[in-house]
Amino acid sequence: MAERKHSFEQWLADKCGLTQVNIEAMAGDASFRRYFRIRAQGQTFVAMDAPPPQENCQPFVAIAQALKAQGLLAPEIIHADVQQGFLLLTDFGDNTYLNTLDLANSDLLYKRALDALSMLQGCQHVADHVVPPFTRDFMWKEWAWHKEWFQEKLLQIPLGKKENKLDQCYALLVEAAAAQPQVFMHRDYHSANLMVVGSSVGILDFQDAFRGPVTYDLVSLLRDCYIDWPRELVGSWVRYYYRKLHDFDETVKAIDEQQFIRWFDLMGIQRHLKALLTFARKHVRDNDSKYLQYIPRTLNYLCSVSEYYRELEALHIHLVDTVAPAWRNLCER
Repeated sequence: MAERKHSFEQWLADKCGLTQVNIEAMAGDASFRRYFRIRAQGQTFVAMDAPPPQENCQPFVAIAQALKAQGLLAPEIIHADVQQGFLLLTDFGDNTYLNTLDLANSDLLYKRALDALSMLQGCQHVADHVVPPFTRDFMWKEWAWHKEWFQEKLLQIPLGKKENKLDQCYALLVEAAAAQPQVFMHRDYHSANLMVVGSSVGILDFQDAFRGPVTYDLVSLLRDCYIDWPRELVGSWVRYYYRKLHDFDETVKAIDEQQFIRWFDLMGIQRHLKALLTFARKHVRDNDSKYLQYIPRTLNYLCSVSEYYRELEALHIHLVDTVAPAWRNLCER
């Protein structure tokens, strides 16, 4: 760490022309990337430290340019050293959606974010980067990781005979995702990665983008693991987005609203199962327990949504009768 810190400071001085800097650590995400606010010469910047080989900042550079070409607000790449994993970016400030949202401004801010999402999903080409597909195989890997890290290692739940029925439920989620129109997918389009920048939406943390289901980013935003809203409000925003896509996207014109809502619900279950594995892995493997606080909200989404779909009965019963009590027992230890 000391050697990397020295390399980082040397890069700021030699390549970015920033000396006598003040470096402040910023909140990061569930990866090996670290972020810093750099104060120098009366200006502020954000620096990303994406240490190879665990991280690769080249996709961030390529996707930032593609999003800007779509008319979206992504950070400007001021200096980049892809080989070392250092980026110097414009500073959007501290007004994340997560820090700014309240009941009074939620409708305005979410509709802005949904308008931006419709533009983001229209991104067709990223120069110098291949955006990978969100395949059935990848979703099945996420399910295997969920069982390993969340069910087994964190909660110590042996699945035994019920595993086959749970796999059948997950197969339904996979096929529902694969049946949807496939679009550019941010993959973490939620309140911690969106910024209030005047009347614009600043978009961060997009380097893990895929091409995937049209409802994936929608559910990331509206059933956010970090903040929740009344069901009626969420439903109104889903319908707003459906109507928006229906007006100009030929692939959505043939889909009725109820089908779109069903896709949204099932996509949310797949995403929240994935979120639980991430939170558990950060705790078990990386000694980082701050994400455990988001498990109750994520579990609540899973229990409440799975209850509406009879074909997910086995998963719903497992969540309510086995997973939720195991989580409570872990918290009481």
